[in-house]
Amino acid sequence: MDIAIISEHASPIGALGGKDAGGQNVYVAQLATHLTRMGHKVEVFTRRESSVLPIVQDLKEGFRLVNVPAGPARTIAKEKLLPYMSSFTDFVLSYIGKRNKKFDIIHSNFWMSGLVAADIKKVLNIPFVITFHALGRVRRMHQGSLDGFPDIRFEVEDRVVAEADGIVAECPQDLEDLQNLYKAAKTSMTVIPCGFDPMEMHPLDKMEARRILGLDPNEEIVLHLGRMVPRKGADNIIRGFAHYLKTTGKKSNLIIVGGESDRPDSRKTPEIGRLMLIAQEEGVTDSVLFAGRCSRKNLKFYYSAADVFVTTPWYEPFGITPVEAMACGTPVIGSAVGGIKFTVKHGETGLLVPPNEPRILGEALFTLLTNEELKRSFQRKSLARAHSSFKWETMVEQVEKFLLSRMNRSQLKTEVTQTLIYPATQTFNNNVYL
Repeated sequence: MDIAIISEHASPIGALGGKDAGGQNVYVAQLATHLTRMGHKVEVFTRRESSVLPIVQDLKEGFRLVNVPAGPARTIAKEKLLPYMSSFTDFVLSYIGKRNKKFDIIHSNFWMSGLVAADIKKVLNIPFVITFHALGRVRRMHQGSLDGFPDIRFEVEDRVVAEADGIVAECPQDLEDLQNLYKAAKTSMTVIPCGFDPMEMHPLDKMEARRILGLDPNEEIVLHLGRMVPRKGADNIIRGFAHYLKTTGKKSNLIIVGGESDRPDSRKTPEIGRLMLIAQEEGVTDSVLFAGRCSRKNLKFYYSAADVFVTTPWYEPFGITPVEAMACGTPVIGSAVGGIKFTVKHGETGLLVPPNEPRILGEALFTLLTNEELKRSFQRKSLARAHSSFKWETMVEQVEKFLLSRMNRSQLKTEVTQTLIYPATQTFNNNVYL
């Protein structure tokens, strides 16, 4: 297949850990890489966030990255991107027209990419599937007035659900939400979870991992890793960790990885500043270490160095980090929401707790960290579950089959009879061709 992947705000080469860079970036990168390895031609379209980026990049992974000039060439919060989606669509149509090609199918990621794909389908009759990664109505239920997306998101999502040739839900909860909140037809959907790459995430010797990171080899380590936004629940983790320390009196450290810069900077990442104040209020400032942004190649050292990985978001469409921790043989304590309650088997590979309940989290930490036999059992079973159920290679094979089925079943294979008028060719400073 000739496949276009659209991911308007999450580039497959984006640095992770910031406000808008996380699981979707990983998902798109792995999807493009593995589809390419399977012999498909893949081009990923994402919004150009820097003037130094070329429009077209042929990456070593074998797929092509197209940095679409839509709006200012700088980072813009995804909540503010909708006004630039018409320019995004126009560029992609121009790109396709000038290269005289037609993609067999589009895989869109997130609701705005779904809007682009739906508009392209209207012009070129290219079928599309979508992975939403997050749903507007679910977000609004949990975030209320803190949700910065416009209300029109709901209308757009309804349209995308109605017009998509297929929908990839990331977990059973995602599928249920799409059915109940968007009236999505079950026959158009499939559940395919996210995964991990065994070449990238695998267990390392704990002492060696700690040595590489400059961590004390003898102290207990609790790890949290992810985007630095309030809904990820790092404040709950700090309070739960403080409760655990007060209960046991043990010497432990909580390491929080993520942010907009390699070194923790509360000016660049205001959430870090808020979390530092919470650590101070709880009297655990000396035991909470903010590590800043981390490259993908170093994540396995943090996962392997930890005694337990903790993630307690308010809600979570899937959550890749628990799977990565399990792949490194590290047990997980996670909130019983969304994809986490699907990936973590309570009492078998880890523990599930309600979000925003620090005392219950502290008790779960006590249960796991004071029982070496239980911890070792969770470690073994976490690793086994990750390998049996969540490898990217297996996940993308399922996506491939779904794309083929949607392409073949699409009723849009008739010849386009209308005259296609493409936007005028644009001239770029770096003279990259369309």
